[in-house]
Amino acid sequence: MENIRCLIIGGGPAGYTAAIYASRAGLNPVLYEGMEPGGQLTTTTIVENFPGFPEGVDANQLMTDMRAQAARFGADIRRGTVTAVDFSSRPFKLTIDSETVIEAQAVIIATGATARYLGLPSEQEFRGMCVSACATCDGFFYRRKDVAVVGGGDTACEEATYLANLCNKVYMIVRRDVFRASQAMQEKVRNTPNIEVLWNCNTREVLGDASGVTGARLERKDGKVFDISIDGFFLAIGHHPNSDVFKEFIQTDENGYIVTSGKSCMTNVEGVFAAGDVQDPSFRQAITAAASGCKAALEVEKFLLSH
Repeated sequence: MENIRCLIIGGGPAGYTAAIYASRAGLNPVLYEGMEPGGQLTTTTIVENFPGFPEGVDANQLMTDMRAQAARFGADIRRGTVTAVDFSSRPFKLTIDSETVIEAQAVIIATGATARYLGLPSEQEFRGMCVSACATCDGFFYRRKDVAVVGGGDTACEEATYLANLCNKVYMIVRRDVFRASQAMQEKVRNTPNIEVLWNCNTREVLGDASGVTGARLERKDGKVFDISIDGFFLAIGHHPNSDVFKEFIQTDENGYIVTSGKSCMTNVEGVFAAGDVQDPSFRQAITAAASGCKAALEVEKFLLSH
């Protein structure tokens, strides 16, 4: 059975950064990329808020370069998904693609989170082409334009008010007749004049052409169907952290995010660390994921030296 000193699970900004640092520290890391190499960033186009790229950078190119940098320093990057784990004792045992069992002395979980979508074919058609699940990432492209935000919770209100500072008009599509958001966030929305809340509405279809989104077709609870004209369609109905396979051993919060200790990346299992969006319900940015990947690798280095 193969025994690995440092195993990294996940091929996004957190995983690749952890692999860069672990490789330079001589830990001979093995990284399994999972089902979505490159992570959530690959669902967008140009990234304009990642430091070091004054003109922006293609998201897929950024991930390709991170991967190549990790490989250059010696990281063993493999295709495959961790489908089962046994963290009851060290060395830890992990199953890859329901077939191969490996052992690891230390593990960094960097499996990210998956944005929730409505499941509409038209939504998938324009995904990464004016359909987005991250206002902070993509809002800049819609300066002085009209956009819609789907959702009625704190995240939706926060995204809507953020976009309102950039956009001409922001529609909030809320399926009920009340917000789920906190009172403070509701007041923020109500006090923002260029936000219009469309109550009791569900999205039937995202409308668009070869250039991207041009509108959305909505249906009220009373059956009335109508269209709105928009340039961007933002989902703010939550994220699902990719932590299910670890939950038997690893502590998570009520939403499934892995709980880490204070400012550390350490989980409740000694020798298992978590980095990136799988343990970050608040920021969910490529730069914060990369930063936590760095932290996790440095902590793994100290852990292995002391064990």
